[in-house]
Amino acid sequence: MTPAEYDAWYDTPRGRWIGECEYRLVCRGFDTRPGTTLLDVGCGTGWFTRRFARDGLAVTGLDVDPQALAFARERPDAGIAYVEGDARRLPFADRSFDQVSALASLCFVDDWPRAIAEIARVARHRFVLGLLNRHSLLWRDKGRPVRHDRQTSGQGAYRGAHWHTRDEVERALRPLALARVSYRSAVFVPSGGALAQAAEAMLPTRLLLGAFLVVSAEIRPPRP
Repeated sequence: MTPAEYDAWYDTPRGRWIGECEYRLVCRGFDTRPGTTLLDVGCGTGWFTRRFARDGLAVTGLDVDPQALAFARERPDAGIAYVEGDARRLPFADRSFDQVSALASLCFVDDWPRAIAEIARVARHRFVLGLLNRHSLLWRDKGRPVRHDRQTSGQGAYRGAHWHTRDEVERALRPLALARVSYRSAVFVPSGGALAQAAEAMLPTRLLLGAFLVVSAEIRPPRP
């Protein structure tokens, strides 16, 4: 899938609905006041990055893929800085950003616990992670190993992705200096049709059975 094809998916009815569901849930863990600085780790083509910028946040997008970044830089949205870099070794000083996001990106980072530690290092106040949820209908449909290749999980855009569970995320967060860690989920029925939208409206976000597992945490201030 090319960067243009990936980004265009968010313009389809299903993609637009899923993207907005995910964005609304992510914003519940953030300070969205204009001018607040945000680093978007694994920004890819910049769909979420542009969405943050349109809401007035001062956004920097980081990704390891130069082709995705080239596509992102060609978008008309002004005021976004894009940086090529590795989520496991973020090229920023400690506490460089008010808040940090990593949305549907850590599932493709092999040492994702190290990436989370880096995210916590460069965040001044809080971070939000958007992960693929192992306990979801989408995993049953797209995440399980294919029959002819039991060594590789996932199909299509999800091929090779890691699907997280709350327990393993909690283990990764335990050594970090965090407070007010919360877990929520969205996109319970990923088809995007009328049934999916009705289920989304009725089911509570604290029911961790949605395809998009959102983890938010505050950074504990350093001891004097």
